[in-house]
Amino acid sequence: MEIFDLLGYFGALIIGVVLGLIGGGGSILTVPVLVYLLAINPVTATAYSLFVVGTSSLVGAFNNMKKKLVDFRTATVFSIPAFIAVYITRKYIVPAIPDHIFTLWGFEVTKNIGIMLFFALIMVVASISMIKNNRSEDIVETKVKYNYPLIIIEGVVVGILTGIVGAGGGFLIIPALVLLARLPMKKAVATSLLIIAVKSLIGFIGDVENLEIDWVFLLIFTGLSIVGIFIGGYLNKFIDGKKLKIAFGWFVLVMGIYIIWKEIF
Repeated sequence: MEIFDLLGYFGALIIGVVLGLIGGGGSILTVPVLVYLLAINPVTATAYSLFVVGTSSLVGAFNNMKKKLVDFRTATVFSIPAFIAVYITRKYIVPAIPDHIFTLWGFEVTKNIGIMLFFALIMVVASISMIKNNRSEDIVETKVKYNYPLIIIEGVVVGILTGIVGAGGGFLIIPALVLLARLPMKKAVATSLLIIAVKSLIGFIGDVENLEIDWVFLLIFTGLSIVGIFIGGYLNKFIDGKKLKIAFGWFVLVMGIYIIWKEIF
């Protein structure tokens, strides 16, 4: 086994540890680990990421269900437009993207480069959301109200983004649950994991029909990530999650800028 393979599998563990420590964000590392350490094609990497993100989020969602933090009605309302959009994106839109997208000033933007650049931009936006970290944990619980038109639009947008880049999109879902469904923060975070799990795994179904999946590798990688979640959950008792989230946000920002630089130059 080569050093990059070992680093890749170690990366799977770290993804889980970050998820367990800060409750989200770690999944955004999945695609870079798969592409740059394990040399997997970006389209396949985003598909594998959906499975890893979906399965890992499901583990977190089950833990939150035991604590009765998941709002199932809200999860259903948000999930339906999101999983329809992510399935259509993986089944029809991603395969339809041409191998050559365009050429600008002699630089050819291929499908793989385009996906990685778009992914890097999402990383930058997500990192800013983590660095700001101004969410209040003490929002008073009020009666849940649904702004259905905005929920449908938000669900479709998150579904398409998830379908293209293979990340969970929690940095978009959580604020939407707070603003559009008036959920308190703890319930929003817990409910978002169930939404991410459902839409990611349904999106992955669209890939099973289009791609050849290496199930042995994928299950090992996902298993390591789940082990990491439990390690992170244990370490969470001793580490300040808010400070860690800001530090991780800066790391994601640097990673996003690096990917843009690497793909262009």
